[in-house]
Amino acid sequence: MKNRWAGRHVAETIFKGLMLFSFGLVAGSLALILWTVISKGLPSLSWSMLTQAPQGGYYLGKAGGVLNATLGSLYMAGGGTLLALFLGLPIALYLETYLGRSVWSRYVRLALDVLWGIPSIVYGAIGFIIMLAIGMRASMLGGIIALTLLELPILTRAIDEVIRMMPRDLEQAALALGATPLEVATRVITRQMLPGIITGVLLAFGRGIGDAASVLFTAGYTDRMPSSLLRPVASLPLAVYFQLSMPYPEVQNRAYAAALILTFIVLVVSLSSRWLGGKLGKFIIK
Repeated sequence: MKNRWAGRHVAETIFKGLMLFSFGLVAGSLALILWTVISKGLPSLSWSMLTQAPQGGYYLGKAGGVLNATLGSLYMAGGGTLLALFLGLPIALYLETYLGRSVWSRYVRLALDVLWGIPSIVYGAIGFIIMLAIGMRASMLGGIIALTLLELPILTRAIDEVIRMMPRDLEQAALALGATPLEVATRVITRQMLPGIITGVLLAFGRGIGDAASVLFTAGYTDRMPSSLLRPVASLPLAVYFQLSMPYPEVQNRAYAAALILTFIVLVVSLSSRWLGGKLGKFIIK
């Protein structure tokens, strides 16, 4: 008996050590990334870099900024997230309200999980094939389409998991009072799980704004400001990549500054979503 308890104590100690090691590894990696981006990017960050597009000779170390890439990333990620929400929310509600725990719901969730794990370059290639088929050139619209394909399974599964956490009694009570499944989905489930839905939207937006592979062939790249859905547009991840490819240290430091801008945008969106989720939480049925 004592040996059994001693063995359990040893196993518990080992797993606690592994958990602490994993936490330290993740936290240390995050701290290292933030330190690298801040220490190298902050000295190169300037007002002109935030408010100007690249000027002549920018990639040789001359004047200009990445405003075009910042706006391009926001436009494409925002448009892709809105389209993914427009398509993904009905899918998630249909899974819970109409399919429930059926075999078909498991197949759909499995398909979404597989789509979630597909590399983003594949979505870029699919978007590029679609663009060639309809005669579309690299453009902001092409980037939005590619990011929509990328974000759709992420957003749908995130919302689906949130909805599945809702108490079943609440849904059954609404049905017992005479509500239709559609009314339950739109007036009960969506309202009850709104903060979680916002979290899913944030997750998809963060994936979209930081992705480079899916927009490399679909959105193209240009030093001009975004002006049309049918024209090429720059993005911050590609701006970081192209600037790091230059042999000039000043331009490479600007790449870290662009990465710092991207990190700040994600941080602001994260904090805003948490604040908004707290405000909307008062409407939740308790």
